[in-house]
Amino acid sequence: MSAPAPTAEHARDLLREMVRIRRFEERCVELYSASKIRGFLHLYIGEEAVAVGAMQALAPGDAVVATYREHGHALARGVPSDCVMAEMFGRVEGCSGGRGGSMHLFHAPLRFYGGNAIVGGGLPPAVGLALADRMRGADTVTACFFGEGAVAEGEFHESMNLAALWRLPVLFLCENNLYAMGTALERSESETQLTLKAASYEMPAWSVDGMDVLAVEDAVRRAAVSVRAGGGPSFLELRTYRFRAHSMYDPELYRAKEEVERWKQEDPIERLVAAVGDLSADDLDAVESEVAAELDAAVAAAEAGSLEPASDLTRHVTYEGALA
Repeated sequence: MSAPAPTAEHARDLLREMVRIRRFEERCVELYSASKIRGFLHLYIGEEAVAVGAMQALAPGDAVVATYREHGHALARGVPSDCVMAEMFGRVEGCSGGRGGSMHLFHAPLRFYGGNAIVGGGLPPAVGLALADRMRGADTVTACFFGEGAVAEGEFHESMNLAALWRLPVLFLCENNLYAMGTALERSESETQLTLKAASYEMPAWSVDGMDVLAVEDAVRRAAVSVRAGGGPSFLELRTYRFRAHSMYDPELYRAKEEVERWKQEDPIERLVAAVGDLSADDLDAVESEVAAELDAAVAAAEAGSLEPASDLTRHVTYEGALA
């Protein structure tokens, strides 16, 4: 079943969000090369349809747990770009107070719970969040993003088992970009049909074209409806591809340039434009101008931001509030 055609307004919103993520990541490359962003940097270029499509299908009260490649998730969730950029710069105005940086974006008001630098590390907290929400009677879904590399980790199986056993409202969203850090899926997994792994825990599981934002939105919306209605957890394999190396430190010797170029023909931004005839050249130009102005302001704010004083080094190590 094909995804329903979007309205012209919705198509433009999807386009803007994907372009916004793409240009944010490209700006981060420039800033990293200029040593204004430090540490590790994992880019989401090529995978924008997954974050944008998924976030469109989630409700404001739903919880989101992401991976260390999470700039796109944060932006699509609604975390302000200046707040994200300030975190990239290590400024106190950042969404994690400048203490997390690229891999630890966090924004409690939007229920965006990371950013997690450990492969598969977000899976157990997602199960805990879903359990907590159910115990307090909330009508919410916890969406947990992770890469296919996490499927080889023990916490994947533990989390899937508990979520299914307790019929928790968790939506497992596996971003399969084929290479994890730098190892091809078929070289690390004896069973490469990831939906079969999830189905073995007695939960609905299916694959989605992760380069098609409309297909992602439709699949996540359908799955979220089932999870929210008490149907227990669901698993989606979102087949996608990163156009850049694993990180800025990665020499990318594990895949052929020809393969990367083939996947670039499936660029999610270009596919949306081709699929929706209502997007004009003027629409594209307007989106690019809006995004450029937003990112210029975000970078300026980050550069003008404040560094945390050394006197605060031990803050947040112990509880500072009054005990009840």
